[in-house]
Amino acid sequence: MSNSLAIAAATATLRNLLLRVQQPLPLDPPTDSELADTVLSTKPPDKARASEDRNQLNLFLYQVGPNAAWRNMDLRNAVRPGELSMPPVAFNLYYLLTAYGRNFDDLLSHRLLGRAVTLLNDNSPLLQADIANALDGADLAYQPERVRVTPHALSAEEISKLWTVFQTPYRLSTAYEVSVILLQSNRPTVAAPPVVSRGADGRGPRAGTDLVAHVPTLTSITLPTDTQPAARLAYSQPAPPINLPGDVVTFVGHDLAAAPASPTPVIVNFTHPLFNAPIAATPAGPTAIGFTVTLPNDQVNWPAGFYTVGASIDRGTPHRVVTNSLAMAIAPRIITLTPTRDGAGNVSIAVKASPQIWPQQRASLLVGSSEFVAAPHVAGKTATLTFACGNLPPDTYAMRLRVDGVDSFLVDYTAATPHYDPAALVAVS
Repeated sequence: MSNSLAIAAATATLRNLLLRVQQPLPLDPPTDSELADTVLSTKPPDKARASEDRNQLNLFLYQVGPNAAWRNMDLRNAVRPGELSMPPVAFNLYYLLTAYGRNFDDLLSHRLLGRAVTLLNDNSPLLQADIANALDGADLAYQPERVRVTPHALSAEEISKLWTVFQTPYRLSTAYEVSVILLQSNRPTVAAPPVVSRGADGRGPRAGTDLVAHVPTLTSITLPTDTQPAARLAYSQPAPPINLPGDVVTFVGHDLAAAPASPTPVIVNFTHPLFNAPIAATPAGPTAIGFTVTLPNDQVNWPAGFYTVGASIDRGTPHRVVTNSLAMAIAPRIITLTPTRDGAGNVSIAVKASPQIWPQQRASLLVGSSEFVAAPHVAGKTATLTFACGNLPPDTYAMRLRVDGVDSFLVDYTAATPHYDPAALVAVS
């Protein structure tokens, strides 16, 4: 989910990382100050060296090539099966790193290159915090694939051709490949509304599994209705009064019994990609075969999206016993939908959502079968998003809010016969 600043963000991250050559590394002599005057440039080799009286590193992006592995793959959690979307542009970046010693001192250039190579080796893959702080407005840090820096071997012939192009004398250099950079397409996804009836009696296939009891194991997650695809948080507000209870999620398993009289027999841990640490919840009614958790009214700390959920059990031993983890989705709720049309005929739709959308999350509004992506909201978490929908014809549209691949409910799953929720059908005039 990287915007067009991703390539510049990769270069800026490497630049900031290589500037650390000014300070000795942990295994270097602590009093070594010979490289403290090092400067770093990002210019072509024939333009890089302006003065010979300082140590210098030059990082030059000399080639951008396609990444074959990601070339035709959809972004995870952005496109669901059966939907049509333009895959991201996947690139590998190739850099030439050149070391210049002060006053043509080759020994200094060798020391400089050695320290730079060590830094790149020790910081691959690049840390998310380093990428996020490198360039304002770039979101490369939050793409689903890590950015890795690996040495790229060049033959003597390739080196000769490369420096011949620059028409400048060869200086001590090495090459690196940075992979992978994913530039997300701006073309909207075509996402048809879900099917509400299948088969002669309107029921889809059912499947069961046999349980084999060996160790504390979670085998399934049961939501309030058999057909709903995700759980939802509670939501309430005083004016106008809205009181939406949180879903009761039932975890089924075997060998989940805890020690008698334990103060915390079972702790359920909810893990999300945006969390630094899991959220712990205390379930109700824990037994040897399961327990339930009611999702809270916490609009700030529980983002929508995909979670992994596991439990730890107090068996009276020094360490709690940990179960396996299961996948669970928490869907956003649409609280209000407000479409407006300006004088040029363009429609914008303001959406109030639950829970709040985090800056790192991808949010889009599905209007009928067309997707409209929200503009970045870098200021912080927000419950209100505005979607520019262009010149929509007047009509009544089925609308869904998608956050990190999880949709708000368009279908009323509590009804005996599935149908679209009237609250999600919005007239655009």
